[in-house]
Amino acid sequence: MGKHISPFDNQNKAIIDIDDDTTPLCYFNHVRLAQGETYTYSLENYETAIVLAGGTCSISVQDQSGNSSTFDNIGQRANVWDGNSESVYVPVSMQATIECVSDKADIMIAGGRFDEVLEPFCVRGDDVDTVQYGSDDTKTHRKIKHVLGQKNADQRGRLLVSELFTVGAGGWSGFPPHKHDEDRVKADGSKETLYEEVYQFRFNPDFGFGAQFLYEHEDDHGPVYHVKTGSVIAIDKGYHPSVAAPGYEMYYFTIIVGKTSKSLIQHFDPHHEHQVHTIPGIKDMISKFK
Repeated sequence: MGKHISPFDNQNKAIIDIDDDTTPLCYFNHVRLAQGETYTYSLENYETAIVLAGGTCSISVQDQSGNSSTFDNIGQRANVWDGNSESVYVPVSMQATIECVSDKADIMIAGGRFDEVLEPFCVRGDDVDTVQYGSDDTKTHRKIKHVLGQKNADQRGRLLVSELFTVGAGGWSGFPPHKHDEDRVKADGSKETLYEEVYQFRFNPDFGFGAQFLYEHEDDHGPVYHVKTGSVIAIDKGYHPSVAAPGYEMYYFTIIVGKTSKSLIQHFDPHHEHQVHTIPGIKDMISKFK
């Protein structure tokens, strides 16, 4: 159930590759470029989003007929703590070329299995859909910046991409614990949808750390992973709350890919579901995924 990949220099090679043994719906690559360097890729059966964590790039997307779309000066921030991301959506099987035009660029490529070919588009900083919820008192104060979500649902497939921040140090995310590992209609008529998920963590200050919990059934226990900047978690099933150590702000880049549905519908751990009704703004957060 799930896995933890410790921080390492991936040398611009996929960390979660196509047909991964844990989360085959997902793809993740962390690419670093210096000024003038380029990186080119094309993925069959996966739609992708090129997200600038830091720096500025020009990105061209070419379809199989040779027609190109070019998006100049994507990325206007120094790092993930400095404003909104900018990104480019790359449809299934199209070739993308990323050229670094700043001194350096920190690039995250998120992918999801999909079988339709759509059109490329860019998401500028003003297009990012932000929701903030929780409270300092409940240690659940969190900000989510949706890159691919409901705001552009008609332009993407089943790939959801977000940046999540604990607001204030020592906070919880993914709480109350929830899962989304079945396509089903529950006994009360509500739904759950199957989505696999990949995270990459970062901390502020950089040497911070946190913990990622995974457990499959509400009455079971499971592994707890020590996560640092660069840690990657792949989740195929089960409940998955996380927490930052006191004194450190936690960020994680999220890739969430549905098997059949374009809307993520979560099932909350019955032992803790009542807190959905007590944490400020959490219902607005939930609606942003539907």
